[in-house]
Amino acid sequence: MDEPRGGGRAVLVLLMVFMAVNFADKAVLGLVADPIRDDLHLSGTRFGAMAGAFYLLFSLSSLGVGFLGDRLRARPLLAALVVVWSAAQLAVLAPAAGFGLLVATRVVLGAGEGPAFPLANHTVFTWYPVERRSLPSALISVGGAAGAILGGPLILAVTGTLGWRAAFGVLGLAGVLWLPLWLRRGAEGPYSAREKPEESPRVPYRRVLLTGTWLGGTFASFAVMWSLALGLTWIPTYLKDDAGFSDAAVSGVIGLPSVVGIVFVLVTGTLAQRLIRRGVSHRAAQGLLGAAVAAVAGVCMLGMTRVGPVALMLPLLAVAFSAGGAQAPLTNAALARVCPPGQRGAALGASYAVAATASVLAPVVTGVLVDNSGFSAAFDLAAGLLLAGGAVAALTVRPERDAVAPVVPVAPEPAAA
Repeated sequence: MDEPRGGGRAVLVLLMVFMAVNFADKAVLGLVADPIRDDLHLSGTRFGAMAGAFYLLFSLSSLGVGFLGDRLRARPLLAALVVVWSAAQLAVLAPAAGFGLLVATRVVLGAGEGPAFPLANHTVFTWYPVERRSLPSALISVGGAAGAILGGPLILAVTGTLGWRAAFGVLGLAGVLWLPLWLRRGAEGPYSAREKPEESPRVPYRRVLLTGTWLGGTFASFAVMWSLALGLTWIPTYLKDDAGFSDAAVSGVIGLPSVVGIVFVLVTGTLAQRLIRRGVSHRAAQGLLGAAVAAVAGVCMLGMTRVGPVALMLPLLAVAFSAGGAQAPLTNAALARVCPPGQRGAALGASYAVAATASVLAPVVTGVLVDNSGFSAAFDLAAGLLLAGGAVAALTVRPERDAVAPVVPVAPEPAAA
């Protein structure tokens, strides 16, 4: 990847770390579930309510901050989000922190983290021209996956040594350490609408949000986020209860989708960028390629409950819960191609807000299906959504066709003498 103008590479690295902390923050509650439940004497229902509190303001915050991203600079806005995260996590260090405070901190954390992914993409896109955005967006997703891979062992080690409250404190400290680096090096790049406002006239938002690219890409992202939420919540239970894995085996397998996901994201992001630079359409490089990885995930999810040997089931599981993640960076790059730069933050935030509703629905719907029909029915539903999302994206994500060209008034020609 070529070096962008100015400090773009430093900004990209900082945003990758930003997303790593973001994903570790999401994962910590599930990783320390047993000691929290034992210490606070929580039933499964009360713990589930605590976990669900994270998403109470998640989508609303993503939408609202997305619009702010078009009006405020990235440095203070991202800094404010990290201050919110860190304060929410550090509050758990209080010895008196119980169920009520944990619920409150999860609500605050969700409000702070909801806008993180679209805003990170919006910011990094200010450093790269249209034809070079697929790989930077992919690297933002790699940062999140790295947080899931590296954060898990760190959280478990801290919990085993210092207790579960310290795990929250370490993640809060990570945000505090990131903050001065961002305040020193974080900035928007030369492709920000603020650099050349005359080149980014505004259009009615409905013209962006009703394009096939926005609608189809958002539906595909909804399907992918459904499968990812299902995986985060239910895969450990599936491996133990249905597949017969021991606790030790589950801990060794649970990070496999994240590792495979990094490969998918890097390969597809690099491929899309090279295709575009060689003259291939954005529809093919972003729309069709994103549709293909979602469909691959769906096919593997259909197969994982229908094969017997673990040697076949585990690769299918790893691809089923990782390949779809490569769709989001491609969709974000396609959406950025469609809308004016001055409205990109709102368009990305609105798409993510809608897609993120899957994170609320998937665990609940899956629980009902598991209770009544078993895991196969739940995974088949997720597979169907992935296949449908891939098909819709293939038909509708057409960035060149949907690029919103502002209507510029044309001065009338002078009357003939």
